[in-house]
Amino acid sequence: MITSALPTTRAPQDGTAALDESITAWALAARGGDADAVEHFVRALQRDVQRYVAHLCADPQAVDDLAQDTFLRALGSLHRFEGRSSARAWLLSIARRAVIDSYRHAAARPRLSDAADWQLAVELSQPRDLPGFDDGIALLDLLAALPDERREAFILTQLVGLPYAVAAEVSDCPIGTVRSRVARARASLMDLLEAAEGPAVPTAV
Repeated sequence: MITSALPTTRAPQDGTAALDESITAWALAARGGDADAVEHFVRALQRDVQRYVAHLCADPQAVDDLAQDTFLRALGSLHRFEGRSSARAWLLSIARRAVIDSYRHAAARPRLSDAADWQLAVELSQPRDLPGFDDGIALLDLLAALPDERREAFILTQLVGLPYAVAAEVSDCPIGTVRSRVARARASLMDLLEAAEGPAVPTAV
């Protein structure tokens, strides 16, 4: 069964808000030259950045480099970060720009393959030998069938765990649009799950 792999709709949790406040505080402290704050900031968001970049990137071999590029850009821009938005949203916006820039650079040279393989990149970045791992990979296969914008909204809110307002900021669209995309993504995924788990058609003897 892979139905359990489909997360329930999330509402912003107090713990998430508290963590975002801590991450933003670390970013502000890092801006002031606190080396420990830099380490806390990177560790807290490293997995989120890798998962998000893996979703956006068509080249699984480039995920680590793009994640590193994201943090290098962020650390180089900390002097401009004033904490008006959460540091998580700010960093994921930088990750999005890093991926877009990589696409522009790749467009100037021949591509070896047109096949998008972000599913493999996400799979490789996830821990193995954990309960539900196979279900998670099955979910990634289903996510591949969704339109890009719906898949992004679903991953940001249901897998990365961002509040809708933060996901809207990262995606540069109204919060209502994010809610609509997530709802449609969930409906599509449920239809795909039901089709995948439907009763087998009897084979004629």
